[in-house]
Amino acid sequence: MKPFNRRVRASLLDANLQFALDANAKRRITVRQNAFASLPGAEQMRHRAHAVRLEVIDHLDEYLEQFTRNLERNGVIVHRAADAAQAVQIVLEIAHAHGVQRVAKSKTMVSEEIGLNPALEAEGLQVVETDLGEYIVQLRGEPPSHIITPAVHLRRQDVGRLFHEKLGIPLTEDISVMTAAARKVLREVFLSADMGISGVNFGVAETGTLCILTNEGNGRMVTTVPKVHVALMGMERLVPTLDDLALMLALLPRSATGQKITVYANLLHGPRREGEPDGPGERHLVLLDNGRSAVQRSELAEILCCIRCGACLNACPVFREIGGHAYVGKGGGYAVYPGPMGSVVAPALFGQAEFGHLARASSLCGACAEACPVEIDLPRLLLRVRAGQVGRPEERAQAKPNAPWLLSLGLRLFRWAAVSPGRFALAQRLAGWLGRAAPGGWLRLPALTGWGLSKDFPAPARQTFHQRFAVRTASALGQAAPAAAAVAQAEAIPAAPLGIAYSLIGRFEQELAALGGVSVRCSEAELPGRIAALLREKGVQAILAWEDSALPGGLLDGLRLQGVGVVHPRAGNKWEDAQLRAGLTGVIAAAAETGSLLLTGGPGRPLNASLLPELHIAILRQEHLLPGIADLLVHPALRASAAAVLVSGPSRTADIEMTLTIGVHGPGELVVFCI
Repeated sequence: MKPFNRRVRASLLDANLQFALDANAKRRITVRQNAFASLPGAEQMRHRAHAVRLEVIDHLDEYLEQFTRNLERNGVIVHRAADAAQAVQIVLEIAHAHGVQRVAKSKTMVSEEIGLNPALEAEGLQVVETDLGEYIVQLRGEPPSHIITPAVHLRRQDVGRLFHEKLGIPLTEDISVMTAAARKVLREVFLSADMGISGVNFGVAETGTLCILTNEGNGRMVTTVPKVHVALMGMERLVPTLDDLALMLALLPRSATGQKITVYANLLHGPRREGEPDGPGERHLVLLDNGRSAVQRSELAEILCCIRCGACLNACPVFREIGGHAYVGKGGGYAVYPGPMGSVVAPALFGQAEFGHLARASSLCGACAEACPVEIDLPRLLLRVRAGQVGRPEERAQAKPNAPWLLSLGLRLFRWAAVSPGRFALAQRLAGWLGRAAPGGWLRLPALTGWGLSKDFPAPARQTFHQRFAVRTASALGQAAPAAAAVAQAEAIPAAPLGIAYSLIGRFEQELAALGGVSVRCSEAELPGRIAALLREKGVQAILAWEDSALPGGLLDGLRLQGVGVVHPRAGNKWEDAQLRAGLTGVIAAAAETGSLLLTGGPGRPLNASLLPELHIAILRQEHLLPGIADLLVHPALRASAAAVLVSGPSRTADIEMTLTIGVHGPGELVVFCI
């Protein structure tokens, strides 16, 4: 039996896996539908997103040149890697130049694509995955099973046993206890790592911005705490403008996790600047080709529009039965990208001969295309892979479909019958006879057909389409008048009146509460007393704070008078800073539609104050409240900063059995005092 068939059969027989996959699909599909239902003009936004991504792919060289030029102007060191081997070599050279011993990684599928972890470990480096799901599968010695939820194939009992064996904690099924254990172990990794490695969700060509989305806070940690940051990015992951980025930020989280926006959107322009207390001294970007240029010139170019949200995996009835680990090549090696998008990406990037058969792991039902936030026509691309339209033009000219011989024979017989009206009518009559003979309306096919492995095949219809159409048309004509009357009655019902519009502050408070944050209105004079009271309630005696010049005047002095110790972060003090349980920052601006805060780094404004402590206290002036994310992205302070972040609630994850857990790596509490 072929490796792929073995994997499929094993997956179907694994009751534990089936339970985990069913739970993931049910939750992911539901939250995605709810998230898009609350987005006005969602379909128009998908159309626009498709156009934006196609524009980038059609003019990729121009946008890459603009992006690279702006990155270098911002102080980022840009490397171009033609293939996986060159990308790995670049990262190794950076590591050796800085004497790196320990690497902290946030989730990046590009690193999986190039086999980065084994290459670094072969050179004696310790590499630790810090995304909770990635950390779990790393401890198990497995690749991710899903591009968004790496441990989707596991249940809480599996993770409990793993942490008991690997971390030495008591055996438990309490997800919050497991998450706290991972936080404790990985906190030391963040603080001691010499280099941080991340992926990039989007690069903005007009500004040279690297956008990295994360819910847990590990993406912020690896890009802020270590002395060197290396970002890995597929060369196609660009948007032209910040306005286009705002569009993607509205679509990707809704598609991936059902959120309006991820907890943290890191917006990076360059390394730490003079006078800034935190951030890496060097920031590198490795732009990876690895076959993408060839795909751009192929019949599969549209797949480069993919923004890696994972929605097509959750929607696909095949993925929901077999999981990501079943997607393997002819030689048994894992396909880095599973599901419908992976069944196009894997043959396109890594070879039709090895991975072309994955395109047949699809029902072509169209659910993947309906779920795609950038409207990629995945069924059409899957058919092109099936037809062998992969690779250079001369290779495509000689391409042959990769269908199994039995399927090819069946298709030839079908074509022979379908081109002749007489033969087709005869075939229909024979099919009707089979339909009448089948017990219960189902045919049991032999296992060698593939269907016999897991399901019955529906029996052919007992009547032809023309026969059924004639009967139903006669019946429908008699019901036409009542139906028309019902439509007219429905159209006569007046639309419900619009609800009362919320003020910006009311909308902000509502959205922040939905994210798990707390908003407190007060005057500037009341501020020191209100914050001191909160700290006493939490048993906190000292805080990690922005400097006086970046906060309301007299606030820090007022806190000191009430017995609160104030510590200002400084370079090289990360261990001491991490021991403080509360951080105090200002807010540059906020977005009412998502409850998001904009914080920018700079002298007197350390980003670590909003990242390392368990409790983040933020001070927002009401006049700095803006309608939406697009307004934050064009804020002058963001463009002028080396690093900024949009904060939308406390740190969270749902990597274990889709169960939401707060405070994974970043703060577990967010309190916003609005003046």
